[in-house]
Amino acid sequence: MAVNEGRSRGARRPTLEEVAVHAGVGRGTVSRVINGSPRVSDATRAAVEAAVAELGYVPNTAARALAANRTDAIALVVPEPETRFFAEPYFSDMLRGVGAEITDTEMQLLLIFAGNDRERERLAQYLAAHRVDGVLLVSVHADDPLPDLLAELEIPTVISGPRSAAETLASVDSDNYGGARSAVEHLLSRGRRRIAHITGHLDVYGAQRRVDGYRDALGDAGHEADGALIEAGDFTEEGGRRAMARLLESRPDVDAVFAASDVTAAGARQVLREAGRRIPDDVALVGYDDSAIARHMEPPLTSVRQPIEEMGRSMTDLLLTEIAERRPATRRAPRRQMVLATELVERRSS
Repeated sequence: MAVNEGRSRGARRPTLEEVAVHAGVGRGTVSRVINGSPRVSDATRAAVEAAVAELGYVPNTAARALAANRTDAIALVVPEPETRFFAEPYFSDMLRGVGAEITDTEMQLLLIFAGNDRERERLAQYLAAHRVDGVLLVSVHADDPLPDLLAELEIPTVISGPRSAAETLASVDSDNYGGARSAVEHLLSRGRRRIAHITGHLDVYGAQRRVDGYRDALGDAGHEADGALIEAGDFTEEGGRRAMARLLESRPDVDAVFAASDVTAAGARQVLREAGRRIPDDVALVGYDDSAIARHMEPPLTSVRQPIEEMGRSMTDLLLTEIAERRPATRRAPRRQMVLATELVERRSS
């Protein structure tokens, strides 16, 4: 009791050595208990934990991190302009999942944008100084130099979707191929035959896989994909508007559109309405992500749901495992590649 009263009046903080004396063990044993080591008996662990509680000992996390050559910080790196990050629900959902997963840890989360050459150079210098324990890399393009830089620096890294089928970094993705197939199969089941696809950035592997799913679903149904019905987009609303305008000019007989994102579908919808096309009577419309945009659109948008928040949580869990298991490259286990299931959510737009 006297100890607690002294602490409440601003007495100095008890030391690790004092906890050891109070528990009747060595300083190293106290350190192992505090750091969660399994090499301690249950009785010893209980004695140390009781001493910690009685003395009011608070571990110095900064010193622990320094001794372990750690920063207790991870970075969520977005190689996109800030305007896109705040405009698209995908990124906020991903951030929500990451934040939820680190809530019960001592990790701090840094949000870093690297949407231009200057920002990438500044980030490279920051990472080279090893100021974070690991990196979550979201929205990766095929020509982005950041993944290779992170591999060279041997910083634990998890990316949101592989750059190719031969990805060497750990990644978490959704089933882009299967999601696209389900969208096109749904439109075919509604009697649509002139189905267009507005793609995402085609230097993103996930966008390429959605094109593959679109083509294969048509081919398996006996309808060869018409190149004139595939328009390049960039996952943005403006990209959806431009692509839809081109489609109406080149293929005015289009009767369905599968867009690579809900935001893209919103842009396409605006152009269709301006052209007097009714949704879904004249042109059925399907998006991707199943974001709030899909639910609030009029008519509500049929969309492929990818578990974005769960992807953020899984990426973070995987990164924390990579950090905890950090070991020389020669003894490193193969990088984990996770693919989460998608689901078509049917609404009135199709």
